Amino acid sequence: MRQSAGFILWLTGMSGAGKSTLSRALRERLESMRPVELLDGDEVRTWLSRGLGFSREDREENVRRIGNVAMLLARHGVGVIVAAISPYQGSRDEVRRMATAKGIAFVEVYIQASLDALIARDVKGLYKKALAGEIPHFTGVSDPYEAPSAPEVTVRSDAEPVEAGLERTLEALRARGLLPGAAAA
Repeated sequence: MRQSAGFILWLTGMSGAGKSTLSRALRERLESMRPVELLDGDEVRTWLSRGLGFSREDREENVRRIGNVAMLLARHGVGVIVAAISPYQGSRDEVRRMATAKGIAFVEVYIQASLDALIARDVKGLYKKALAGEIPHFTGVSDPYEAPSAPEVTVRSDAEPVEAGLERTLEALRARGLLPGAAAA
């Protein structure tokens, strides 16, 4: 792919895993190289997916909506960073298939952390409430989180610095010819 081609960089992981942290670092690094847009799951839920609940169907619809906006932007040469829990493998795969069918590169980044680490860094106490049964449909506690089966990049946010995940993710984009540097084979 040529450098001006848009792409979708999809960061998935449980609440508090570090998706927003890594996505902001990626945006900061990429802005000097190309047009880039960040679609953060919390902001999308406020503006694009208002009215959706947390049933499986609503969560899958949320992912489809995010994916559609990401594809529209990528089609116009924007590097789109999506930071969304997106808990179901099937809906992430659906977006990947649709993007690929349109010639848009899709790179999945799994931000992984142990439940103990997520609980320890949870300043809002959401995991504690979910474990106590006070929050229904909480991903990874009372609702499933399906880890990616074959992400292009895995980041262990509880075991490595943000910079390490940032560099591996940028290298994955370079390897596909989406950034300056090594060209895709």
